Amino acid sequence: MADSKLFQPIKIGDLTLNHRIVLAPLTRYKSSEKGHVPYTSVMKEYYEQRASDPGTFLITEATLVAQKAGVFKNIPGIWSQEQIDAWKEITDAVHAKGSFIFCQLWGQGRGANASDLKDEDPSLEFVAPSAIKLSYTSETPRPLTLDEIHEYPKLFAQAAANAVFKAGFDGVEVNAVNGFLIDQFIQDVSNQRTDDYGGSVENRARLPLEVLDAVVDAIGAHRTAFRVSPWNTWQEMGMKDPVPTFSYLVTKIGERHTDLAYLHVIEPRVNGTWARDGVPGAHESNDFIRELWAPRPLISAGGYTRESAMKVADEKGELIAFGRYFISNPDLPKKLRKDLPLTSYNRSTFFLHGEVTEGYTDYPFTSEE
Repeated sequence: MADSKLFQPIKIGDLTLNHRIVLAPLTRYKSSEKGHVPYTSVMKEYYEQRASDPGTFLITEATLVAQKAGVFKNIPGIWSQEQIDAWKEITDAVHAKGSFIFCQLWGQGRGANASDLKDEDPSLEFVAPSAIKLSYTSETPRPLTLDEIHEYPKLFAQAAANAVFKAGFDGVEVNAVNGFLIDQFIQDVSNQRTDDYGGSVENRARLPLEVLDAVVDAIGAHRTAFRVSPWNTWQEMGMKDPVPTFSYLVTKIGERHTDLAYLHVIEPRVNGTWARDGVPGAHESNDFIRELWAPRPLISAGGYTRESAMKVADEKGELIAFGRYFISNPDLPKKLRKDLPLTSYNRSTFFLHGEVTEGYTDYPFTSEE
């Protein structure tokens, strides 16, 4: 079924992709421990490998917009010149293969590692929309002040400008998923503010929309995308009924930015980096987002096989993001197109920190032409 829409071109923003198979954003911990500079010794080859099928669209791992936005050791940033220079080597390598790459922009909030923050810089504070701690952590975040909240659209906008105009990315994707900062503002389980940024749906959507507006102003809507995970319960998220909140948010995004590059959704069947226990309820579906967003480009992520990806691409015209099997199959688009066997992945190597090639750049390409 190489005639499936999965293997046919589609346009996002000003980019024409040769197929609809996308590298999902995947945290791999391959940057310097404290400077958050991509280790080009391994990251350049990793992205270059996955760009080997010309016209492929790649989304980077979540990338910090600023040091104060949260810290894990060995994750990349996009605020310093050293970081920008390293990313430029990577984007040049991707473009040399005839492919495209967006940088996913990230703030962590209570999803940050509080001890890593203090270890990196004692002045960095563990902050979130509200003073609601995760049950498995010892520290309670301090609620962000209004002045601090107002700084985040500027931080995201500057990071977007750095990514596109200095580091050579084709665009950026705003991370509003999996219980990190923007998602924390959206959902009432993590946002109990009583000011303009909490309470009502409109208030909880305020910062996400302000961040998106600022990024669009900085680089253009055609270079900007937004990712959501309405049904995610990872990091103790999970509204009782996310449909009204995310319906409002997606509607406003569509009204304000009609030519946004794409919207990216995570399917209910996955939760963070794992498949969810049990089967999601029948009501747990992203079809309400599809109806609101159509006919604009939409990327769907979450446990797809070749068959299920072709079905969604053919029936809904969507792009499909692959994570685990794009890790273990650097030439995944070719293998899916030709229906070749896929190399199994080794989950134990997903999060090896530092300049490590094992499970990163050592997976084989197919020998078939």
